[in-house]
Amino acid sequence: MLHLAWRMAAHRITALIAVACAVLGGAVMITGTGVLAESGLRSHLPPGRLGGADMVVAADQEYHRSGDLPIALSERAAIPASLVNQLAALPDVTDAVGDIGFPAALLDARGQVMPPAEDPRVAGHGWSSVKLLARPRVQGHPPVGADEIAVAAGTGAKVGERIRVVANGRPAARYRVSAVVDAPGAGVYFADTTALRLAGRDTGARARTVDLIGLRVAPGDEQQVAARVRDRLAATATATGWKVTTGTERGEAVAPGVGSARSLLILIAGSLGGIVLLITGFVVAGALGVTIAGQRRDLALMRAVGATPKQIRHLAAAQSTVVAAVTLVPGVALGYLLAGQFRQILADRGVLPEALPLTIGPIPALATLLLVGAAVQLSARCAAWRTSRMPATEAVAESRSEPRRLSPTRTLFGALLILAASVLSAAPLLSRTVVGASATSMAGIIAAIGLALCGPALVKHAGEAIVRRLRPGVAAPTWLAMSNVRAYSQRLSGVVTPLAMGVVFVLTYALTQTTVLAATSDDTRAGTLAQYEVTAPGLGGLPTNTVSGLRKVPGVRAAVPVGTTPVVWEYRQFGETTPEQASAMVLTPDAGDVLDLKVRKGALGRLTGSTIAVSDEAASTQGAGLGKHARLVLGDGSRVEAEVVAVYERSLGFGPVILSRDLADGHTTTDLDQRVLVRTDGTPATAQRLTALAASRSGLALATTAQGGGKDTPPEVWINLAVIVVLLGYLLLSIANKLVAATAQRRAEIAALRLVGTTPRQIRAMMRREAAVIAAAGLASGLLLSALPLSLLGQGYLGHPWPAGPAWLLPAVVVTVAVTSFLTVELPTRHALRTPPADALRTA
Repeated sequence: MLHLAWRMAAHRITALIAVACAVLGGAVMITGTGVLAESGLRSHLPPGRLGGADMVVAADQEYHRSGDLPIALSERAAIPASLVNQLAALPDVTDAVGDIGFPAALLDARGQVMPPAEDPRVAGHGWSSVKLLARPRVQGHPPVGADEIAVAAGTGAKVGERIRVVANGRPAARYRVSAVVDAPGAGVYFADTTALRLAGRDTGARARTVDLIGLRVAPGDEQQVAARVRDRLAATATATGWKVTTGTERGEAVAPGVGSARSLLILIAGSLGGIVLLITGFVVAGALGVTIAGQRRDLALMRAVGATPKQIRHLAAAQSTVVAAVTLVPGVALGYLLAGQFRQILADRGVLPEALPLTIGPIPALATLLLVGAAVQLSARCAAWRTSRMPATEAVAESRSEPRRLSPTRTLFGALLILAASVLSAAPLLSRTVVGASATSMAGIIAAIGLALCGPALVKHAGEAIVRRLRPGVAAPTWLAMSNVRAYSQRLSGVVTPLAMGVVFVLTYALTQTTVLAATSDDTRAGTLAQYEVTAPGLGGLPTNTVSGLRKVPGVRAAVPVGTTPVVWEYRQFGETTPEQASAMVLTPDAGDVLDLKVRKGALGRLTGSTIAVSDEAASTQGAGLGKHARLVLGDGSRVEAEVVAVYERSLGFGPVILSRDLADGHTTTDLDQRVLVRTDGTPATAQRLTALAASRSGLALATTAQGGGKDTPPEVWINLAVIVVLLGYLLLSIANKLVAATAQRRAEIAALRLVGTTPRQIRAMMRREAAVIAAAGLASGLLLSALPLSLLGQGYLGHPWPAGPAWLLPAVVVTVAVTSFLTVELPTRHALRTPPADALRTA
């Protein structure tokens, strides 16, 4: 059977190239998606500055959900310093070091911030933390006095040099460099007592705490010691819990937020997986449908000489499997390369840590082989099903034409899918959130699948209507083209549907992103009363006297600190506790002087103590109205219950929940302000004074709120942009190959027309008119299927029934579809016309 399948495949090279391209592209995308998923589950950051510790004890920085992946908590949680001595006393523990991190930045001779070797929010440490470095090379002596520091070799500082340091929001002070440390992840090291004072660990809520504990153990006893450490912690752990990490997992303790990066990879893979599998299956099935349709005569003749239906289906599946086997191996290899490039894009945009590697294993390749192989087998057998089940004589008679009667069940199911997509399109009217917007693109794809099912019936009816209305004196090429449309509706719909899906995919995905961005920008712009924002990205936070200094500038009417922190909102849904992750703003009671959130109930002035403000969307869906209490898990894992004191409308620009500063204090990595919004009298003189103030203080950056936009471009935009480009390229390549294959299989038809007197010029004119019909039908179908979801999206988010987006997008789509349709029909037609008609009929 395989030999026969190979012989048949050798005579249908053009058609099988379309199958090969479909399988190749599908393998590339499925493998790449699988690599992202595996990396999200198994990848770890290098240990960095903890490379010298055999194991690390730190707070558990994850919110664990029942039956789901954990949620990363990125704010550093402290653990009791008393654990250091307890763990040091355990057998086979040779050393235990309590590490603290706090904001620290070095200034050069011009007062500019030197680029930090690690996160500036935790760049400062006590000298004892040098023991946690991997094989550190130290030049000089440890800092002893309060005015001595050790710095990383990469700073270029020399022993004995005096250098200015901004530590934990304090004014810049001069320190003498007593040592230079050369090791991966080295930061700024103070004397241990000085570090405790600067970090605020000698008094206050964080007194007698450390961020983590690094342990060194005797060689060969690591697992046994880890078990003893876990037993000791189990007897004393708080509700949040503590965690022991060893080996490659130590990198998680360096930066708690890395868990969110890995979770993002899993979310990306999950969101991409569905659309990738859907489009891959759709394209592979379409390509195989064209291939099997071109072999119906061969399969019918085999039925006539005694082949059973099962053998026919097995033969169709076997030749498709041969093609898939040839293309899967390079497809899988390219998929690993694509995943690497995609990871680099995310790292360049700051979505992923640069040091987070991909996990390269065999699982994605095996999953691709199974999924693509199953899709090929199923699609080939379904394509050959009708021919294999028909009586031999009827199969031979129908091998040169299409079935006269189309499946009413298929048409009905397609119409129901289009109806369901129309209902789903209304989601943005009901939920003005990112989740509501995602329904728009999904509605478009579902509608395109519905078109694929009911397309043959629509094309046939449209062709019949057009033919009935043709004038008697119409040109022969036009009459022939319209007759082909009517007689071969399945063939035409097989190429119109992918074009329509491409149009729907590009318009809905791209315009959904731009519309949500426009609505978010409108919310942020309308809700931001301040003209300026002040930040200190290189200092790890704003110095403590920044707000008071800004308020003293003549012409400044308000200066209010603003921060953000992650939270997990726990609420009851269907009788169960449901967690929802969100990024929450941190505001003070005077936030109303610089922000207008369009408060519907309550007031922002009541944001004191354990209070929050919520969006009206969150208030209605999560039962958190004014005066109600909400249960939250803060960014360091602390559980709190807060009262809702305000309900606001502008959730797209400012998020679903806002914490009072009192509630967030002590629960962030650093308690320093992240930025300050400044509202002025709008005069140029005040702007000059603010510029002068920012220039006089090292590390401060002044920008207009219009320039900053209030928010950076969300990472989902870059992710979706990359996805659109890759999937669009795959769709266009598959559509082009499918059109080429469908045209090349009409060699016998073209030859017969030439033998009855049709000139090559008339045949080219006929094929061009068919290409025009294909392009027009694909564009019209795609635009109609996209119109309702996009108009409802615009109405829900922008208040008018059209989306926001670049003006060139629609013309670009039209030109791309038209050029693809004409070139992929014109070139194979010209090639077929170069073959003498008799030779073409004989080889066909």
